[in-house]
Amino acid sequence: MKRGQLYRIYKGSSQDAKSYRVFAVISRQVLLNSRFSTVICAPVYTTYLGLSTQVPVGIDNGLKHESSIHCDELVSIPKRLLNHYMGMLNPSQTKALNQALAVALELEDGV
Repeated sequence: MKRGQLYRIYKGSSQDAKSYRVFAVISRQVLLNSRFSTVICAPVYTTYLGLSTQVPVGIDNGLKHESSIHCDELVSIPKRLLNHYMGMLNPSQTKALNQALAVALELEDGV
């Protein structure tokens, strides 16, 4: 498991009306490599509003539709649920993800 990978998860959130949702892995690699049982992820939706906290993803990333990662909705997900790999962000999307997270979390120094 690596930061920037996309996984399809069954019932990622109790508030989500969909049975399955794709999530982007956000946690730093040292946590992913540890025995810690959960990781921070961001949901992927088919909507893209152009917000600075959203990162466009799509077919080139293994998805069926053009979509976006929503960094304003970070969640903690058990590692054991991350077993249906969909794809990976490219380097420019990873940079955009870092910037979107900095905006979402109001990090002054940014990335």
